[in-house]
Amino acid sequence: MQSVRLTIPTTPDRVFSVLADGWAYASWVVGASHIRDVDAGFPAVGTRIHHSVGGWPAMVKDDSEVLEIEPDRKLVLKVKVWPLFAGIVKVELKPDGDGTIATMSEEFVDGPGKFLPEPLIGPLLKARNRESLQRLSARALNDDRYAAGGSRGK
Repeated sequence: MQSVRLTIPTTPDRVFSVLADGWAYASWVVGASHIRDVDAGFPAVGTRIHHSVGGWPAMVKDDSEVLEIEPDRKLVLKVKVWPLFAGIVKVELKPDGDGTIATMSEEFVDGPGKFLPEPLIGPLLKARNRESLQRLSARALNDDRYAAGGSRGK
């Protein structure tokens, strides 16, 4: 499992507000290019974000399902780019003074991607997830919809 960390200079609840907004998914997840739909009740366990991955003309329509949630602390998703791979992505948030330590972990659990050697896939996952955390940080810091008392939205 590959993990990366980033300290985000805002509160865990503000960062989690971005995670809990399924419509914001493509704005911070590297590779997600379009959100087609978000299940009612997201991010409850079992709900999904229906998204596209990649760019035209090679877009793959798939979804990500919530496996576990602890509000303001953790979101675990089963992500897919089928038929290439399915993986488990865990985003954990820990208070750190006035900020948040965000940790993102990912591992492939199904499909041909599961058999890629760690020395090959590890650096790619780390780079992608590092960029995803940086985008998550930017979204949490710069979008007033996620400020305390603000509303989540499309």
